[in-house]
Amino acid sequence: MEYRRLGKTNLMVSEIGFGGEWLERHNYEECKAAIDRAEELGINILDCWMSAPDVRTNIGKALAGRRERWFIQGHIGSTWQDGQYVRTRDVDKCRIAFEDLLARMQTDYIDLGMIHFIDQESDWEAAINGSFLQYVNELKDSGKIRHIGMSTHNPDIAKKAVESGLVEMMLFSINPAFDLLPPTDNIDNYFAEEYQADLGGIDLARAELYKLCEQKDVGLTVMKPYAGGRLFDEKRSPFGVALTPVQCIHYCLTRPAVASVLAGYDTPEHVEQAVAYESASDREKDYASILAKAPRHTFSQGECTYCGHCKPCPAKIDIAMVNKYYDLAVMQTEVPATVKSHYLALEYRADACIGCHSCESRCPFGVKIAMRMEKTAKLFQE
Repeated sequence: MEYRRLGKTNLMVSEIGFGGEWLERHNYEECKAAIDRAEELGINILDCWMSAPDVRTNIGKALAGRRERWFIQGHIGSTWQDGQYVRTRDVDKCRIAFEDLLARMQTDYIDLGMIHFIDQESDWEAAINGSFLQYVNELKDSGKIRHIGMSTHNPDIAKKAVESGLVEMMLFSINPAFDLLPPTDNIDNYFAEEYQADLGGIDLARAELYKLCEQKDVGLTVMKPYAGGRLFDEKRSPFGVALTPVQCIHYCLTRPAVASVLAGYDTPEHVEQAVAYESASDREKDYASILAKAPRHTFSQGECTYCGHCKPCPAKIDIAMVNKYYDLAVMQTEVPATVKSHYLALEYRADACIGCHSCESRCPFGVKIAMRMEKTAKLFQE
């Protein structure tokens, strides 16, 4: 298992994580079997947004005696009222639900305290301007949460959170299908049976969000990497082609700022299918060739998606990384000092390009890489 730094939290999390949602439909023994297998394979981060008492109890029992081996994302604002899940900013109800989470998880702290599910502007304003945020800060000050995060599906709200400086990390929905769509405050739009025909490439707001998170050191954990399983079925996929779990995971992990992909699991076998990513070949990880040739929805023609198809470079340049630093740099009127220092720390930089264009013949999206290397060298010249 590979581990990645989760932004300014400095936590080293497994790049394959555990999304707990599907555990709601399983008994304790089944939950424990999936969690045990995940731990055996090196997974160390688990998200529990669910407020249902049974699933919280089952996860807590499964983690008993090994709490210190896991980073837990626990949500503030996910409550259980009258036998059902209710999202709320009512502090009294949030307090009851969060104390319940601690008790059922058999712990006195949550690593990542997530401001739960903010997709609308009005909800964002209510959360940050009232007593709810005071409560979140109270939890942080008391040590009941170690870091403040937020979960959202809306890139516009996510950008507000990053720019506010409030959050250290974020749980965001990422997959090739969702990345086509413009910002929305209605999550059901992402699961529409059909997408409009003229969509092409990663939506600008989402691409800018990933770069902004990288620039501000706000780490991302990923929810819904499989788009609810629709990407596994060519008839339901908006691209008209099917992807594998490994390909979906690789897509997510090639987005800037992403540290961990929290897929959902029903069984130990589902865990193994995701962790197969760690030993997969480049060919098995290849989402780019499939999306570039998909019969529906042109994907990112002329734009670098950091997929790594351009390798190997005869000049030993890490082209995807150079392109990422270039994209981060041009977001600002002046090149940020941190971006420049990271670029200059590369062993082989853009000025090493020999202009052979061999990388361009391998790029599924037709990126003019040699030209970008020339622009990058000029941009970062000392």
